[in-house]
Amino acid sequence: MFGEEYDIIVVGGGHAGAEAAAAASNMGSKTLLVTMNLQTIGQMSCNPAMGGIAKGQIVREIDALGGYSGIITDKSAIQFKMLNKSKGPAMWSPRAQSDRMRFAEEWRMALENTPNCDFYQEMVSGLIIENDKVVGVKTSLGIEIRSKAVVLTNGTFLNGLIHIGEKQFGGGRAGEKAATGITEELTKIGFESGRMKTGTPPRVDGRSLDYSKMIVQPGDAKPEKFSYLETPVLTEQRDCHMTHTSKLVHDLLREGFDRSPMFNGRIKSIGPRYCPSIEDKINRFADKDRHQMFVEPEGWSTVEVYVNGFSTSLPEDVQYKALKSVVGFENVKFFRPGYAIEYDYFPPTQLKHTLETKLVDNLYFAGQINGTTGYEEAASQGLMAGINASLKLQEKDPFILTRDEAYIGVLIDDLITKGTEEPYRMFTSRAEYRTLLRQDNADLRLTPKGYEIGLASEERLRRMEKKKENSDSFVDFFKKTSVLPDDINPILERVNSATVKQSDKMFKVFSRPKVTMEHMLELESVSSFVTDNSFDREVLEQTEIQVKYSGYIAKEKNNADKLSRLENIKIPENFDYSKLKSLSYEAREKLKAIQPVTISQASRISGVSPSDISVLLVYMGR
Repeated sequence: MFGEEYDIIVVGGGHAGAEAAAAASNMGSKTLLVTMNLQTIGQMSCNPAMGGIAKGQIVREIDALGGYSGIITDKSAIQFKMLNKSKGPAMWSPRAQSDRMRFAEEWRMALENTPNCDFYQEMVSGLIIENDKVVGVKTSLGIEIRSKAVVLTNGTFLNGLIHIGEKQFGGGRAGEKAATGITEELTKIGFESGRMKTGTPPRVDGRSLDYSKMIVQPGDAKPEKFSYLETPVLTEQRDCHMTHTSKLVHDLLREGFDRSPMFNGRIKSIGPRYCPSIEDKINRFADKDRHQMFVEPEGWSTVEVYVNGFSTSLPEDVQYKALKSVVGFENVKFFRPGYAIEYDYFPPTQLKHTLETKLVDNLYFAGQINGTTGYEEAASQGLMAGINASLKLQEKDPFILTRDEAYIGVLIDDLITKGTEEPYRMFTSRAEYRTLLRQDNADLRLTPKGYEIGLASEERLRRMEKKKENSDSFVDFFKKTSVLPDDINPILERVNSATVKQSDKMFKVFSRPKVTMEHMLELESVSSFVTDNSFDREVLEQTEIQVKYSGYIAKEKNNADKLSRLENIKIPENFDYSKLKSLSYEAREKLKAIQPVTISQASRISGVSPSDISVLLVYMGR
């Protein structure tokens, strides 16, 4: 069946595996995607949504590089929202509700239409490793499939254990079996593994809910989209709804705490701190009488509903009794109860920045196997693993994004340098250069890089260049054009901003906090310039940000440039830190374990002090 050798085998068909297979195939690698169930490629195991705070920026970055997640989301979206619009543009985060079934179908179709991508349905139970290099995989049927590289994207399936109250059973997801064999094989050859936990809420029948008692959560009046390509924009949307738990609901849930696997010791692993279960929220925030719950439709046509904010592993009878006491849920019917799942992961400090393992050549890890949580975080790692596996086989330089280039760069650097003992989730606060890493400029930052490595198409590059050219010319227009007091003062008076006594450059007036693009478009010279050049909303938004935040952007760019000098000071491979006696004991141990590539990376390792960095700089002749 598999007489020929593949370039790359991707194990797992979730978000990480799908992006890895797409990237590798599109870069010319003969790729095989092996998954336990071909019907669940791109399956949304938890909530039917993509994006959100910082996560939306990641989806835009994936798209800018030539990945598929943004395109798939646009094709299957049922609602779109730009979050944090009341804050500065560094915080704006796109989020879309998706039709769960269409999302998976679109992924399957996209991959089937990708040249160089083959499929096989079976469980991978082991790896073929020769001379510290992976050369293929072994399946549960005993079939050996040879390849030059392997990307593991096993999600929650490695020795997955599902908990519902006092009941527990093996599984990687509801209704699907766990994957076995890989963890045992990897730990035998020296890999360190651990256990993590995540959970999911009950799914319920929307026909049994009373939406009139809930608060409507509509999408944006003018919805945007994720992809920078010509993907569909929503013309109609489905509403979400919001309701709340209550003291009664909390009391009913507490009745089952003695049977909760979280509190009776059955679950020993750590769950996501920023997406806690309802029992964890009640326990940690005992002073709060209620918590928000978002009622999210699973698609255009289905009646299935996702109860966001009610993640739980309590016994099913406790879940049902408590949920019936939530406003609007009095007659609720369950499709399935919520559950928690424990699974194996491998601390990511065992990886290089390319996501290749340090122990075994040409073996890459991506997604929840690295201790992350979230579709977007997984997809971005899959993309980077697929890219780097392909580049290595082509004997080209690795593709590594720095912390000032992309949220993806922050994510991978955090994992490799700091590791994680709890499911890692991306936030804007994790990125020290978030003013540079906005969702609106992901194409400007990354499409040229994606094109250079052979992933982003020429169409993407041309669209990006046109957008840059248009926004640059518009910014230049504001810098060169003056406005008369008689024209601008009525607008300034209306927004309670100080009037001007003489003509001034538009750039200066536009820079004021209360003056928006809409106000500037009231000026005939500005509206004519926009009309004559056929500028779209994207160009207007990009121009406004460049004008209003030019000072902040320049300052942050300057800070990034200063730190990038440390990024250019390389540390020799397999450097012997034991000979530097001036280093602290902790620094020597951490540096030896993580083997940072640059002084900059070394400076971010927990336990390595500024004085330790000074020692390294002196040794490097700096």
